[in-house]
Amino acid sequence: MTLKPLADNVIIKLAEAEQTTKSGIVLTSASKEKPQIAEVIAVGPGGIVDGKEVSTASVKVGQKVVAAKYAGTDIKIDDEEYTILRVSDILAVVE
Repeated sequence: MTLKPLADNVIIKLAEAEQTTKSGIVLTSASKEKPQIAEVIAVGPGGIVDGKEVSTASVKVGQKVVAAKYAGTDIKIDDEEYTILRVSDILAVVE
């Protein structure tokens, strides 16, 4: 199954959460924070959103981005977890 984002939505795949701290302490799943760095999987075409024209040209498929911490909708397809969020929820591009 494939996902195609609509309007100004972007599909990202979050990086894996750290399993251990820098000092070697193993983290339990409850203590892990949701990672904020993700890879862009798909980008919507943009268009008119709330009466304003929105462009998604600032991000491209394959780029690493920093997303807002609790933004978007998490989904699971074919045992892979993705997040769908608006392009405005992307805070920066990692270069």
